[in-house]
Amino acid sequence: MAACLGAALAIGWSTVQAQWWRDPFGVEQRTSPAPNKPWEPMEPLPVVAVPNTAGSVATDSSLTLPELTEFALRNNPRTRQAWFAAQAAAFGLGISEGDDLPTINGNWSYLRSHPVSGTTGLIAPWLTRWGPSVTLSHVLFDFGLGDARAKAVEYRLLAANLTQNRVLQEVVFQVEQAYYQLIGTEALVRVNEQALKNIETVLDAARRRRESGLATVADVYRAETQAAQAQLVLTRSRGEFEKARGQLATVVGLPVNSSLRVQVLTAPPEAPQRLKSITDYLETVKQVRPDLIAAQAQVESARASALAASKAGLPSIEFSGTHSYFHWAQPGASPPNRPHTQITSYGIAVRIPIFSGFKDTYQQRQAEALAQQAEAARDVLYRQTQLEVWQAFYDLQTVTGSISSTESLVKSAEQTAQATLARYQGGFGTILDLITAQQDETSARTQRIQSYLDWYTVLARLHLSVGANDLITATKSGNK
Repeated sequence: MAACLGAALAIGWSTVQAQWWRDPFGVEQRTSPAPNKPWEPMEPLPVVAVPNTAGSVATDSSLTLPELTEFALRNNPRTRQAWFAAQAAAFGLGISEGDDLPTINGNWSYLRSHPVSGTTGLIAPWLTRWGPSVTLSHVLFDFGLGDARAKAVEYRLLAANLTQNRVLQEVVFQVEQAYYQLIGTEALVRVNEQALKNIETVLDAARRRRESGLATVADVYRAETQAAQAQLVLTRSRGEFEKARGQLATVVGLPVNSSLRVQVLTAPPEAPQRLKSITDYLETVKQVRPDLIAAQAQVESARASALAASKAGLPSIEFSGTHSYFHWAQPGASPPNRPHTQITSYGIAVRIPIFSGFKDTYQQRQAEALAQQAEAARDVLYRQTQLEVWQAFYDLQTVTGSISSTESLVKSAEQTAQATLARYQGGFGTILDLITAQQDETSARTQRIQSYLDWYTVLARLHLSVGANDLITATKSGNK
């Protein structure tokens, strides 16, 4: 029995010892115990901070697009993210500039030594030394290595600044897109409300004709079905309106549940008086689009880094100097304190890299590959920007032509619906003709709203794709 107990204890101790050697800090206990079980925190989780809002928007009046855009540029987190990235790149340039200056280090040391003679075996008394020292070092010449590195950092800063500009353009576009989507959805809600009123008028007329014996119960049922469907469409459009309002609030930099009121368009958009040619836009995008120029700056930075890597294996000339001031103390000596000692040394050294385990070779090849990768990324973006400009330009031409068509369509559909309703109320025509005419009217109004929304959105997309703010000589739109 005792032997079994001893064996069990030995096995248990060996198991604990093996587990301790396998995970001495117990880090496995800080994860989930099994793949099929959730992780449970051992400590309180961090509290998510609510983003700060710079300023406030008016809640007692309708906001215009410029007001929303200005607020978004101050509160959208992407603008701060891009700005701090540019600042970090600027600080990196400061670090690079600091490499051109001498490095000065101060030191204060305290040393106790107990020397023993290796020949006589005599033990000397303890010797104490303390005091400050100053060291200066500076690279005098490095075959342009520092200049190449500084040039790479300068181009990275340029790319970061251009990227910030592009982020601002993207935020402006997101605000425009969300704004037009909101007012378009709001207009669609009004159209659906009018459609519901129209079908309720039809239902009332069908019931009257049923009472007078001029219509069947099927006509009433069909009108009731259309009224229920119109109510369903209205409910869905109201839900889309709330979603659009939450989208606009998020883009602007407000809580998603903020109640925003915006000014709606009171007149249809007018086609621009003059557009540049597509060739001009394709040429302009190479000169003004920030992210495309930033991609070229990244290429130049990668090339400078490759040049610096090629110079890393070259010699360098360095200057160094040291000045030390020591105090000595030796107990038992006469006197116990020696006079202080000052040591000054300086010199010039030539550092010649001989062998670094082929690291310089592979770093140079890696830098060259990264430069080629940056060139390929620039070419990809260039092709993409050309396509974006091309598509936005012809989309704008298409939706510009559709505006006048939808206006004519709405006018014709309204007249047809009014005439059909009058005939039906007068005892002529069928319920099917009336419902069809009203559906055509609702469809025409919906298409008009969509054409307005497409025109403003595509125009904003053309601005974004080119990366400029003066694409159109004169653009007149409805009051905002």
